[in-house]
Amino acid sequence: MKLDKTLYNIRKASKALSLITPNVINEMLLDLADILEENYDQILKANKQDLDRMDLNNPKYDRLLLTEQRIKSIASDLRNVANLPSSVGKVLQSITRPNGMQIEKVRVPFGVIGVIYEARPNVTIDVFSLCIKSGNCCILKGGSDASSSNKVLVSLIHKALEAQGLDSAYATLLSTDRKEVDQLLHADRYVDLIIPRGSQQLIEYVRTHATVPVIETGAGICHTYFDQDGDLEKGKAIITNAKTRRVSVCNALDCILIHQSRLEDLPSLTELLAEKKVIIHADPRSYKQLTGHYPTSLLEEADEEDFGTEYLSLQLSIKTVDNMEEALDHIDLYSSRHSEAIVSENSDRCDAFCAQVDAAAVYQNVSTAFTDGAQFGLGAEIGISTQKLHARGPMALDEITSYKWIVKGSGQIRNV
Repeated sequence: MKLDKTLYNIRKASKALSLITPNVINEMLLDLADILEENYDQILKANKQDLDRMDLNNPKYDRLLLTEQRIKSIASDLRNVANLPSSVGKVLQSITRPNGMQIEKVRVPFGVIGVIYEARPNVTIDVFSLCIKSGNCCILKGGSDASSSNKVLVSLIHKALEAQGLDSAYATLLSTDRKEVDQLLHADRYVDLIIPRGSQQLIEYVRTHATVPVIETGAGICHTYFDQDGDLEKGKAIITNAKTRRVSVCNALDCILIHQSRLEDLPSLTELLAEKKVIIHADPRSYKQLTGHYPTSLLEEADEEDFGTEYLSLQLSIKTVDNMEEALDHIDLYSSRHSEAIVSENSDRCDAFCAQVDAAAVYQNVSTAFTDGAQFGLGAEIGISTQKLHARGPMALDEITSYKWIVKGSGQIRNV
């Protein structure tokens, strides 16, 4: 019952939010960026409390970690969002009917968006900034792993809101009580949309149990196919970047698919991975090729379960294929439909790959590390949608709005 009252108040606040001018929202976001940078010590102290409870070898550790530089990056994203044009109120279509009716299709907020996420405290700020910029109230259900970090960040959000005379209900952090997740998933009367961000298990749980509409985001099992006509230096750079730039993100590389005719290049293709201490789970043909060329302590024979694994760590699998069709079949079987890439100088084959791969983002001679809103020029993103209805790929401001039809007239009535 207590949560019902909270959700009721959020729903009510969402109506008032639609009347707040963009200038006020932008000023508040800029203030929040300054507040974050003025409170490094407070944020990092809370984050250390969370980190101290987590095993250093846990793949989530890097996602949980905040540093002064990461806080600066979060603040920079806030300023970026503040400077983005808001699409709320934009007329998408205008029609004048023969009877004089004026009909407009207008972009509007969803209203109340609930986001359920795991050990990524930066999501707290990203979600809030995008939601309020697009006229939405946000309900934040962070994981217990990041509870101290999230509490401090939301307290600073409330400080920025209150400085502008805005309702703190525009950003509400729920407790870590698991029961509140189930209540949120069934809060049809108050919540318009649920977005889960995290593991495949979390996403599947939300999808299975929610009665509120859901947009799936997060889990990424990503492949890069090194084609028979792939450029070795490009491939080496792309694969190393996709795997090692930041291992805990959803667009990190999990599996290399290599054309059998290029196996002799595999030791060179993976030499930078060895320097980064990446553990390789290799199929029989690639294992044989790497033996004696890749560090023994980092080379293992692949099991079937290695394909289709999102590692979130310095590990990846390698599968040898006889042709691109086999690569496409492998991706279709194991991909999470997030980000997939081909390295090839054959334009026809690249076009065919991009046309046939079913994923939110498909890359041609580019690292999969770019799948997020900032890198696509969309500002920060609330998540990467791996489904096809409503939104797909990086979800920025437009993707967390809907539309409605506004019909204006002068007394028109419909004849029988």
